[in-house]
Amino acid sequence: MTKDVFAAEWLKLRSVRSTYITLAVPIAFLAMAAMLALYAANMWDGLTPEDRDHFGLSSLSTLNADVTGVCLAILGVLVVTGEYRTGMIRTTLTAVPRRGSLLLAKAAVVGAVALPAGLAVTFGTFFTVKLIIGDRPIRGQPSSVVAELPELLSRGAAVTVYALLGLGLGLILRSTAGAIVSVFMLWYVMPLMAANLPAPWNERVGSFMLGGLPDQVIGGDNENSIFGSVLPPPIALLVLLAYAALPLAAAATLLNRRDA
Repeated sequence: MTKDVFAAEWLKLRSVRSTYITLAVPIAFLAMAAMLALYAANMWDGLTPEDRDHFGLSSLSTLNADVTGVCLAILGVLVVTGEYRTGMIRTTLTAVPRRGSLLLAKAAVVGAVALPAGLAVTFGTFFTVKLIIGDRPIRGQPSSVVAELPELLSRGAAVTVYALLGLGLGLILRSTAGAIVSVFMLWYVMPLMAANLPAPWNERVGSFMLGGLPDQVIGGDNENSIFGSVLPPPIALLVLLAYAALPLAAAATLLNRRDA
């Protein structure tokens, strides 16, 4: 039964246009990252040695990982809220009376798309930018893939958490707008609010924000960011996983009670 449910959810996901639109956005950002890298390389070549000391470029692979995470979170929302909007959820729940199996299938399908998409876009952006930048020692750019590998893996895999968070919020709120707003609150607004808290609470609270956890998982320090770095890697990993697990647990409870 679970295999059939998974197949049905997979068919739903690949048959709607929103899936391809949300996946196309990170690819478009990859192209934009390539153009920005080309611009930076051309500018670097025309700078004097003194000006080069003050020239830098932020990590575009990290930026695109965040963009991909938000896009996949929106996809996670749409996977379920579209059914509530059209009323198809009644058909789904009739065909799959076991709510746990339904939630597991939806989470598995979303995760099966999010994990490879996150890794592909993150690594794809890194190698594209690296190919364009070449051996130019531009500040902020890593020297090799070996040095950057832990962060690339952490950032790419964290996209799955974003997607499952969106799925959980969609099931809880049953509203596309409400769930997407909640995603942006957790991803963008709350970190800004935490950053404006008085010290040392800004760093303490900022360490628990979603965007700062992937770096802490690998022992990074979130340097030059609004996030804190007080969590040891094991705790940071547990907090990151909780962003997906807690909404899904709440959604499972509501599916059994509210939608019974």
